[in-house]
Amino acid sequence: MKRVLLDENLPRLLASEIPEFEVSTVTEAGWAGTKNGQLLRLAECTFDAFITADRNLPHQQALSTLRLGVIILAAGSTKLEDLRPLISRIRSALVAIQPSEVIHIRPPQQP
Repeated sequence: MKRVLLDENLPRLLASEIPEFEVSTVTEAGWAGTKNGQLLRLAECTFDAFITADRNLPHQQALSTLRLGVIILAAGSTKLEDLRPLISRIRSALVAIQPSEVIHIRPPQQP
């Protein structure tokens, strides 16, 4: 089972939407308030994937050197109701993601 870390900028209830994965939050891991670089170094020792809404992360950190994959959600907000339409794509990304891979998930285009 893949171990997934949810960033502080995402709602804790997102974990209940993907029960087939072992999901923890940054707060549950005891890393609340930890800066991104240190957080990612800590996370790669325990987790397989990191999910965040921080779209600047790839510009601020060397993600290609990590031993975990990173999923970046680009929804209208970080409210659970705005993230729910992305759940199936989050699941697919978690199944496929490889270490040091970055996957961006955006809302479906409106017709």
